[in-house]
Amino acid sequence: MYESPPHPRHHPAVPDCEQQPQFTAVPPPAHWHYKPRRARRRARAVRAGAVITLLALCALVILAIVRDQTGTQGFLVGLGLAVLPVPLLAAAFLWLDRVEPEPWRNLVFAFAWGAFAAALVAIIANSFATRWIATATADPAGAESLGATVIAPVVEESAKAAAILLIFLFRRRDFTGIVDGVVVAGFTATGFAFTENILYLGNAFGEDQAAGASGLASVTAATFFVRIVMSPFAHPLFTVLTGIGFGLAALAPQRRPGRWRRIALPLLGLVLAMGVHALWNGSAAFGTYGFYAVYAAFMVPAFALLTWLVIWTRQRELRTIAAELPAYAAAGWLRPAEPAALASMRARSLARGAAARAYGSGPYGSGPYGSGPYGNQAASGGRAASRAAARAVAEYEVFATSLALLRHRAHRGAAGPDFTAREQELLHHLWQRRDVAGPALEYAARATSRVWAPPAPPWRTRPYPWPSPAPWYGPPPQRSAPHRDHAVHNPYRQQQR
Repeated sequence: MYESPPHPRHHPAVPDCEQQPQFTAVPPPAHWHYKPRRARRRARAVRAGAVITLLALCALVILAIVRDQTGTQGFLVGLGLAVLPVPLLAAAFLWLDRVEPEPWRNLVFAFAWGAFAAALVAIIANSFATRWIATATADPAGAESLGATVIAPVVEESAKAAAILLIFLFRRRDFTGIVDGVVVAGFTATGFAFTENILYLGNAFGEDQAAGASGLASVTAATFFVRIVMSPFAHPLFTVLTGIGFGLAALAPQRRPGRWRRIALPLLGLVLAMGVHALWNGSAAFGTYGFYAVYAAFMVPAFALLTWLVIWTRQRELRTIAAELPAYAAAGWLRPAEPAALASMRARSLARGAAARAYGSGPYGSGPYGSGPYGNQAASGGRAASRAAARAVAEYEVFATSLALLRHRAHRGAAGPDFTAREQELLHHLWQRRDVAGPALEYAARATSRVWAPPAPPWRTRPYPWPSPAPWYGPPPQRSAPHRDHAVHNPYRQQQR
């Protein structure tokens, strides 16, 4: 066993590389090294079917309600306008999630829950509460104001938080920190805002049709400017606070004090989300200038602060990779240059491109693929081999990131009892892809100056990759100055003499 250097916290030992069997190929997911019991798999299938059925029913009901309130034309206009910010918001959250991408199933579920289930709960609960308050107080105007500033934030944020809670409980392996909480919360809020914008824009279009208004002076244009142009990030900003609370709870240790943190932090984030949402809704009661004052003095700075926090957290994940993976490199699981490359998003992208070029079509793509997971495809060459090689490197990067973050949680005492089994599973997948990903990442580390590399010999003028029996990864060709001698670190000098 290779043991990490002393640390004030617990550092689990890294398994010896020679103890890992050299599998000939990565088995399908049903035969992974670490797999749940068959009964648990059946239970997951039942849960997935129940969730899909529930979301489908909610979608049918919410679409019928929105269409009934807006009319067919209003619904189509609202749908066309409300969809505009969705790709931009989704792209922003996916960019934040590039270090350790969240499974697409979780993101689809989060968006669908926000767009259908949470929106349906919000419409029904808000309407019922507003009518009940108006009947009890005989003040419809006051009931509308109270419903917007108190009832709506509580109902809507609770409904959106349910999606984060479900992923936190049933997809705990994929929920590892603040970035995961922010991404799941962002997709949930984006789906909720999408449905809500259809309703608001459709109703505004109906008012314009009744009044005969059109152009920039119409209610539709004003609603579009406020909800789509000025504040497309409003709902994601509210719900991200809840996601941060769940992300901090995921980092809490497994000991008894950590249990209270796993309960208190999500509740604190939810309360903050409700408070910010109430402030945003209540700003309309201050008049036009009050709305703009709240927007400029609070919403924009809060959005900038949260953006900085999330980006800083993402960079912290990269620093964690650089700090945790050298222990596995010292044990022989990784090449020495791989931790530095995996800690750089530019080096990761360069490694995927290098592997795709080396195993793609053309005279340079005929090298052996080793024992990678796509050996049959790569043997034939061509675009399929190029995509397979890039995919193998991308999977290697994801598994290595998960391994680093898993070990970091173990240092903090936040790893579960299945730490050893999960570590073996990740090492299993890394081992199967190392013949493809290792050279690519080593080349990327040298090309991006993440590690020191000697200058290339002056006679190397052919572009990368040079024709050879196997793909070659190395520093980009550079012509050295004639007065400099690199014989000390030049492995080819003996061949030329």
